[in-house]
Amino acid sequence: FTFLPLLGSAGSQPMRRFTCVTLSTQKVDIRSLVKYEKQHVPVNAIMFITAKGFKICVSPEQRWVQAAIKKIDQKRSRKGT
Repeated sequence: FTFLPLLGSAGSQPMRRFTCVTLSTQKVDIRSLVKYEKQHVPVNAIMFITAKGFKICVSPEQRWVQAAIKKIDQKRSRKGT
């Protein structure tokens, strides 16, 4: 995994502290993932964050990634009700 630290901001858009520039091809245990962020620049990616705070960048096209996003969203909606 490679992260590119970014400082400052462009216009009114705050820049992320870390940005995905390369993507992992390994499947991650969905149970260890607690949240995610979608990214479109510089690469189209999903950045998963684990319970321990690790950030993992993956392609949004992978089937397991879609399942993980759905599971995280379901957990969020249960907490909100």
